[in-house]
Amino acid sequence: MAEDKEIVTVSDDVLAVCAINATLKTEGVAEMAGGLTNTISKKTRGKELVAKGAKVTKSKDQIEIDLHVIVSYGCKIPQVAWDIQDNVKNEIRSMTNMKLNAVNIHVEGVKRDDQE
Repeated sequence: MAEDKEIVTVSDDVLAVCAINATLKTEGVAEMAGGLTNTISKKTRGKELVAKGAKVTKSKDQIEIDLHVIVSYGCKIPQVAWDIQDNVKNEIRSMTNMKLNAVNIHVEGVKRDDQE
């Protein structure tokens, strides 16, 4: 008897939320940066995007995630970027069993402790 395999599709939003959660848990990350897409969404729809600061690009057999972050003042930015990449890859792998081809980190700014 042949075993049927089900194909499960994971949406871009689910991948983005997993990546954001892993990013925000990374030491040295102050917050996600919304960027232009989030600003447009807030003005036209009146709400923020679920995947604020993350963009997922899927092609035939590749997944790439771009993350836009604000880091905490005084942290070592290269180390934070490496930690984000590791955390995101591990989170996606454990939640979806999918392999990422690239996790691109875009540091949009630095936030001091006394900034709101």
